[in-house]
Amino acid sequence: MRKVLMLLVFSFMCSLISFAQEDVADEVLLELYKGARVTDVVDGMVTCGYMDVGVMDPKIAPLWRDVETMSHRFAGIAITARYGPTNRPMHPGADLTKPENYQVYRQWRGMWYSQLAGESFDEHIKKGTVIVIDNKDDNDTGTTGSKNILGWKAKGAVGLVTVGGVRDIDEVILQKNPVYMDYNARGRGERIGRNELIDVQSPVVVGGVLVHPGDVIVADSDGVVVVPRRVAVRVGQIAYMELVDDIRGRLRHFESLGMELNETVETREAPAEFFKRLGIPEDPNK
Repeated sequence: MRKVLMLLVFSFMCSLISFAQEDVADEVLLELYKGARVTDVVDGMVTCGYMDVGVMDPKIAPLWRDVETMSHRFAGIAITARYGPTNRPMHPGADLTKPENYQVYRQWRGMWYSQLAGESFDEHIKKGTVIVIDNKDDNDTGTTGSKNILGWKAKGAVGLVTVGGVRDIDEVILQKNPVYMDYNARGRGERIGRNELIDVQSPVVVGGVLVHPGDVIVADSDGVVVVPRRVAVRVGQIAYMELVDDIRGRLRHFESLGMELNETVETREAPAEFFKRLGIPEDPNK
């Protein structure tokens, strides 16, 4: 009986810990993961028992890199959307080669964007948002372009992770919009007659990884890793501790080799003090 009671208490305590992690505010997670590296986060995942979980296929890679400012890197909170190939007619039932049918085309186009393939997920965008789009097999559609991605940025989005479906790529790169995608799955056509918005703020799969709204997304030149919300605090703490340790070691080498210092070896706040300031456990392993 006593053993059963102890097991029940242990299970209850574990559930409290899990709940506490899921209940931590986005703002705390954004501060915890600021400047996080994919490799450290992957190690943190393993420490929490998540071996080879959450790491996207290497095909999901940065569209561009800036090794001077590291502005292609980001960490943020996922919102999700899923687009799929349409099963509706690919035209409005009129000969669009005839100028007199231009208004038919415009009406059809307006209906498609307003009723079938809009961006209702944008109401969820806020500071620190990472937009995650599952748009596999959506008929070579450019769901993301150089204009709407700026609108998402203006609302607070820090990056986009998507199967593909990005067009205006030269402008997106010039604008320095951080995008991670399979370049071979880029899209050229607009949405009309090609895809539909299936779901918003529901689980999606990108790069072979399940992503829930609220999960933490970290992306850099090593790829993309998704941290389930239920373990995001502990994983983030372990990743931060590894980063601090790495910075200390590399700083010593920088100094002994006479290398010019850069932001990657800037001293970070001591882990225990940092965690205490964020209101999370000072030692993630106790």
